[in-house]
Amino acid sequence: MPTDHIRYDLLTSDAMRGVLRRVLTDAAEHGLPGEHHFFITFMSKADGVTISSRLLAQYPEEMTIILQHQFWDLTVTEDHFEVGLSFGGVPERLVVPFSAIKSFFDPSVQFGLQFEPAETEKAETEKAEIETNASEPSTAPSPTALAAPADHSQPTAAETEDKPKPGQGAEVVRLDRFRKK
Repeated sequence: MPTDHIRYDLLTSDAMRGVLRRVLTDAAEHGLPGEHHFFITFMSKADGVTISSRLLAQYPEEMTIILQHQFWDLTVTEDHFEVGLSFGGVPERLVVPFSAIKSFFDPSVQFGLQFEPAETEKAETEKAEIETNASEPSTAPSPTALAAPADHSQPTAAETEDKPKPGQGAEVVRLDRFRKK
């Protein structure tokens, strides 16, 4: 298999994070239209994530937040977003870099995105560079666009594989499906 010197996988991942950035920017400027609301899962210990030690103790690996009715001061920059949320009646301010996000899901329209963590992408990029120097093909992760199941729960790793669950009408589309083998 030829080596991907252009790194389409990273370009696609950046583009998908751009979709997320745009959606959050629109929500920050105009509020959430209609029934739209967002489930956002991120790595709680990733570089640049700011959450309280109380939340970090509760969610030491990853955390899912829901932006629906009770959030405030949503601010979006090129590389992160900040939002105020209440956890058990205690207001908190979270800072989440886009590179820490693992998944985004809008159950109102069954739209979701799943990302490889940026640390994995960085490690895979370095690995690909080493492999390129050794004349071997890259095995970088491919970003995944997913159509999530009809229930409003966060998709699990098992549900984000290439096969949909029977009767749910959702199909995960892995971008490597379109690559020449």
